[in-house]
Amino acid sequence: MTYKQTIDYLFSSLPAYHRIGKAAYKNNLDNTLALDSYFGQPHLKYRTIHIAGTNGKGSLSHLIASVLQEAGYRTGLYTSPHLKDFRERIKVNGKMIPKREVAAFVNKNQGIIGSVNPSFFEMTAAMAFDYFAREKVDIAVIETGMGGRLDSTNIITPVISVITNIGHDHLDLLGGSMERVAVEKAGIIKKKVPVVIGETQQWIRDIFISRANQTGSDIYFADTGFTCMLKDPGAEGDNRQFVVKELEVDREISGVIPLGGDYQAKNLQTLFQVFACIRSGFNLSDSSLVEGIRKVVINTGLKGRWQVLKRKPLVICDTGHNREGLEYVIRQLGRIRAAVCIL
Repeated sequence: MTYKQTIDYLFSSLPAYHRIGKAAYKNNLDNTLALDSYFGQPHLKYRTIHIAGTNGKGSLSHLIASVLQEAGYRTGLYTSPHLKDFRERIKVNGKMIPKREVAAFVNKNQGIIGSVNPSFFEMTAAMAFDYFAREKVDIAVIETGMGGRLDSTNIITPVISVITNIGHDHLDLLGGSMERVAVEKAGIIKKKVPVVIGETQQWIRDIFISRANQTGSDIYFADTGFTCMLKDPGAEGDNRQFVVKELEVDREISGVIPLGGDYQAKNLQTLFQVFACIRSGFNLSDSSLVEGIRKVVINTGLKGRWQVLKRKPLVICDTGHNREGLEYVIRQLGRIRAAVCIL
């Protein structure tokens, strides 16, 4: 198959949530483990960072990957969904997986695909893990899909687990209540692996603490270790200045972030907490952090985070229909006439 035929096959033939809804969601890891075994457990060949949550995990994944790149690490990045191109999901040092690699992977492995009959997400995760191993990455930043405990990415044992926050998305798939969703997301916490919780939500805080106690994992709530202030960038969404303060040692780090939305303050708090936890195992400096944040779009190709596509008329693209982000734009622009398209 050509690349186009391969993509058409992936989208039309494999069960996918965007096409058939909850019927595509698998409540076990059987297919993932079968694929992983077939490909020789590629995820064991590099270190990983695992990120779950309802909001912010995409931006945070890109920020973490950018910082690691600035520190000199060959970095894989697996995220979903994509904005325009399927290959946005799988990147190494910000470069998308080549079309020939996608086509070759599917063509070469038709037998196991037909035998296992994986979902779209299961197949994509297997492709990413295999590609990162063959590209000899030093570390891969892995974002979960909808879930956590039974997510196709949850076969890894990362150097750190991250849960940004818990929201109402996919309640029907993950248990029907915020508490059950929190339990599912907490399923990415592994034995003796530290975990960072990006946002303290009091009604589910004890769920994460209980899981961390069960696994013997150190747990950190980012918003109790760090604070972040963002300077108003003006109506056109230029780079925003940030000041992050580490509370325990009373020190501040400042720089600029090219991503809009007040919610980026929470992402930066989480980012700094993550690197505070793993710093001893990586060659990281404050300059790596500041430059990684400043160059996140350049380094990773991140799109669709209150991205200005056009000035006249002003057209802003955001892939996450986030109330805080909408309120941010309204505050910046005042009274506006706007057309809104939600995908």
